[in-house]
Amino acid sequence: MKIIVIGATGTLGRAVSTALSVRHEVIPASRRGPIAVDLDDPSSIDALFAAVPDVDAVVCCAASGPLLDLAAATDAEFAAGLSGKLLGQVALARRALHHLRDNGSITLTGGTFAAPLAGGSLGALVNAGLSGFVTNAAAELPRELRLNLVAPGWLRETLVSLGMDPADGTPAADVARHYLACVEGTENGLTIS
Repeated sequence: MKIIVIGATGTLGRAVSTALSVRHEVIPASRRGPIAVDLDDPSSIDALFAAVPDVDAVVCCAASGPLLDLAAATDAEFAAGLSGKLLGQVALARRALHHLRDNGSITLTGGTFAAPLAGGSLGALVNAGLSGFVTNAAAELPRELRLNLVAPGWLRETLVSLGMDPADGTPAADVARHYLACVEGTENGLTIS
């Protein structure tokens, strides 16, 4: 299969690209690089699909968002947080369904909080929105296309980079196996935590 991986330069994107490239042709895309895409700019998503035609799957790993203090965050900060991770991935999925081959797959990235997290209200909103979107939009897809969401908790590598205890994190390579299963499987409309 020919698969676009968006966010391929990040920790999770690299792990997903590595897992997929064992059996598939992976086209890496990121904000900066030979194949550029910015989920905050829908025209760049259109340009991506124009530059990379005849795709079997698209995987979005470019989905990080800020922790914002609920009381101190401005409306603009909340709107910016909704723009890329939620609305950007929705725009990606809406555009992908016009460009994927029959039986193609779209896999988005959400998140999971084990417990309420200070500054996590925006993330919780985005994650719930993505899960609801995937559940409902999957039933509307034409041509046997599939749409799923992988919602990992903390990546071990991220916790290490933040100087936090990595014990509660999952290695990116372990999370990547869920993306592989979404691309190669038959599931549709699932949120995989």
